[in-house]
Amino acid sequence: MPYLVLRIEIITTRDWTQWLDTRRAEGLERRLRVGQSPQGVSMRVDGRELLTFCSNDYLGLANHPDIVAALQMGAARWGVGSGAAHLVNGHFEPHDALEFALAEWLRVDRSLLFSTGYMANLAVVGGLVGRGDTVVADKLNHASLVDAAQLSGATLRRYRHGDMADARRQLMRATGTRMLLTDGVFSMDGDVAPLADLMALAEEFDAWLVVDDAHGFGVWGEEGRGSLSELGLIDAGVPEYLVQVGTLGKAFGTAGAFVAGASQPVEVLLQRARSYLFTTAQPPALAVATLASLSIVKSATDLRASWRARVAEFKRGLPPGIELMPSQTPIQPVLVGDSTQAVAWSTRLADAGLWVPAIRPPTVPQGASRLRVTISAAHTPAHVEHLTNALTGLGFTQNPDFPPPP
Repeated sequence: MPYLVLRIEIITTRDWTQWLDTRRAEGLERRLRVGQSPQGVSMRVDGRELLTFCSNDYLGLANHPDIVAALQMGAARWGVGSGAAHLVNGHFEPHDALEFALAEWLRVDRSLLFSTGYMANLAVVGGLVGRGDTVVADKLNHASLVDAAQLSGATLRRYRHGDMADARRQLMRATGTRMLLTDGVFSMDGDVAPLADLMALAEEFDAWLVVDDAHGFGVWGEEGRGSLSELGLIDAGVPEYLVQVGTLGKAFGTAGAFVAGASQPVEVLLQRARSYLFTTAQPPALAVATLASLSIVKSATDLRASWRARVAEFKRGLPPGIELMPSQTPIQPVLVGDSTQAVAWSTRLADAGLWVPAIRPPTVPQGASRLRVTISAAHTPAHVEHLTNALTGLGFTQNPDFPPPP
């Protein structure tokens, strides 16, 4: 598969019209769609009733009545806004309780809350490395990890996706403090990083290992503890060099993010991470809601079994000619290739009452546009059958207007 090449476009004011026209012609234009009902597998969107296969709400908790009630009670007790940064007067008892609960759940010393996953990644990279240091990162990392590495001032060396021999070569060339940086589950491909090998490299080269497990936490592992737990890599304890980043707006169904690890690196972030120091804390009521969500996540064995069953049904029901990317996670990308083709297929699916987005460059590499199907524990076998029937109706092998991917 081709890899993403970052391209910085310098555009003057007079060039915007041409630039926008070019994006439309290349099938890369994006537009907002407006949800008119709560997040769920069935939504009203822009006046249409759609069955959604695009959300990261993997356990179906975003509109869970217990979490909704917790948010309402939290707002009644703690108000709406936090009013300030954590280190001013914006850190409340629910924040503190949630940080303690997340650390206890992950069996680490400490955790630190952030308003978004993007801000958490900016914090952990920029807080632990800087000029003269080296970040060695997977080429298919999420954009927030790429930005975090570039903004840190450290030298960024990128290794071929999942290629540990290449990662080793980059580490051997590294100077200063070394950091290995990776997604746990890759958000657009759905595959899992070779975490055991990365841990071995981190130990060998005395490097930090930062794992953004946004799409792993809650989804799999014992009590939903994520990719490292699923692979049996932290059963005997979490090493000091490992820092984990997680979001709360995916499987948890709320919002915000956290960094978790040993006491010292978390304290360093509290002292010097700019995206922690200089932003308003999330509402305390949101922390109350996430505490309720965490309780559900830890005991959600049935929900984790449900999404696995739906993924198996989806794979069995696919028609010939569809190229699925290798994934054992709820993210099941259908590789298309051409951007215009991906948009056309997504539009056809919408006409059938299904919301399956076309993912195009620069989110994915050139020539690797896809339909990003995501499966939730809230989907039923009938929902999955509707999707596979609609995909069959596109005529991947028979309809000349919808040829198989290259």
